[in-house]
Amino acid sequence: MNNEPMGNRYNSSKSGFIKADIVISKNGRDAGKRFLVIGTDEGYSLIADGKSRRYEKPKRKKNKHLMFENKSTGIIAEKLTEGEKITNNEIRRFLAEYTAENAGEGGM
Repeated sequence: MNNEPMGNRYNSSKSGFIKADIVISKNGRDAGKRFLVIGTDEGYSLIADGKSRRYEKPKRKKNKHLMFENKSTGIIAEKLTEGEKITNNEIRRFLAEYTAENAGEGGM
């Protein structure tokens, strides 16, 4: 058992994330980058950023290597939860706008 407190809303990596969550990679060469969860698998999330990881070929990453940042809202969240296809451009634009909106938070 891992007694280390988690910095996100999940107490266990088994509970996982849900579609349209915004996550940050904690490990690997993509550490520190924001991604959008576009699918889930037991203990894993399928993540994409529309650039290095495209919607058609998402990264399958263990939930314990991801940190929850926020729940996305709007059109992109609706499309994902309803199972509609989204474009890589939509993902890139959404993550860029989200990053720009939250750039001032948590700074010095």
